[in-house]
Amino acid sequence: MSFGAPNNPYGQPQDPQQGYGQPQQPGYQQAPQGVPPQQGYGYPQQPGYPGYPQQAGYGVQPSYANWGQRFLGTLVDGLVFLVPYILVIVGKNNAALMGVGAIALIALAIWQLIQEGRTGQTVGKKAMGIRLVKEATGEPLGVGMAFVRRLAHFLDSLACYLGWLWPAWDSKRQTFADKVCGSIVIRTK
Repeated sequence: MSFGAPNNPYGQPQDPQQGYGQPQQPGYQQAPQGVPPQQGYGYPQQPGYPGYPQQAGYGVQPSYANWGQRFLGTLVDGLVFLVPYILVIVGKNNAALMGVGAIALIALAIWQLIQEGRTGQTVGKKAMGIRLVKEATGEPLGVGMAFVRRLAHFLDSLACYLGWLWPAWDSKRQTFADKVCGSIVIRTK
């Protein structure tokens, strides 16, 4: 049976230039040879996050945040917690005021953690133009890993708080917690 034969069940001749079973249409043109197909579903996307250059395999190194930027970001984050903390201290004799301050502290801590996990930025990091990302992919850590990183900061406090100062001379500007969690802090500006 040939495709041009009258007993062809598909009713059309098969043209090798067109796909199987596609009718010939006026104005239909094949894509020129040598044009790469567009990426669709199932193709791996390039790693990266806004403000995060390609990985070392691509020949570009990220711009790490320096110790001063990290310190000022932490300081701003501490100042954000100051108002609810003052409510707790002042409210020692007033249970309602103390409760409002405690709830505000907990809510703010959870919100900061979620922001850091999803976007890589707390209020302080955003103010300083820095972002916390995974070293391997350049994407935000995720809320769970951001929480683990916060817990791992106890390592930075061991040995006379040396881990907090480590980014001042480390090649990737990482604290001990960053090294354990595989995270880096980069500049976004």
